[in-house]
Amino acid sequence: MNAPVTGTEDLIYTIEGGIAKIVFNRPQARNAMTFAMYDQMASICEGINGDPSVKALIITGAGDKAFASGTDISQFRAFKTAQDALDYEGRIDRVLGTLEGCRVPVIAAIAGACTGGGAGIAACCDIRIGTASARMGFPIARTLGNCLSMSNISRVVALVGPARTKDMIFKARLVEAEEALAIGLLSEIVPDVETLQVRALETAKLVASHAPITLEVTKEAVRRIRRTLSRDEGEELLLRAYMSEDFREGMDAFLNKRAPNWKGK
Repeated sequence: MNAPVTGTEDLIYTIEGGIAKIVFNRPQARNAMTFAMYDQMASICEGINGDPSVKALIITGAGDKAFASGTDISQFRAFKTAQDALDYEGRIDRVLGTLEGCRVPVIAAIAGACTGGGAGIAACCDIRIGTASARMGFPIARTLGNCLSMSNISRVVALVGPARTKDMIFKARLVEAEEALAIGLLSEIVPDVETLQVRALETAKLVASHAPITLEVTKEAVRRIRRTLSRDEGEELLLRAYMSEDFREGMDAFLNKRAPNWKGK
């Protein structure tokens, strides 16, 4: 039977037969992530690192509309200073770094929109399985006018290369499932949500049956091979985006459901 562990209404966590599962449970908000949800996910990964009974982790979103549609925009309302921006990116880097460093294989089961912070979470996972309706990307050049953290840029470039990274972000487009499979954003496509959950569990059980140290050291070796830009290397870039008039305009336009008026300053 499922054993709930530190679950909340917005994020449900269960373990069954050595397979842990996180469900982002805000379907009414397209599973947009609150700061509390980010922190809870990191805490779960830290717990898994100290629990040898857990062999694999599945991350998914409730419903069929979204895996996670990014950070809940209302979380940005309090941004006033440069330190607010740096603290936010530092928090997200810590969370995603903890997810990426989770010792067990992490499988993202993706249905619908996987955008912004949600796509960042997916990029940290080891295996990404999507439905035919899955769409992935970072449409921030069209919506908010902010930027990805240096760590997230590094992860996306490692997955799809620099040219495709710029193409996705410059055009603010979402990559459909078939293209995502072709360029390495997805490992596999299944037809629907029901099949997705079955396939994610099958995959988790398969990797859980293999030598755990082999999986752990391979995962860590791949992480070490990939060069990750540090926050310090991109601090001035983060501040240029988050302290801009365009970011305030993008946030106001998004919350008021209107088109932003970009000024480039």
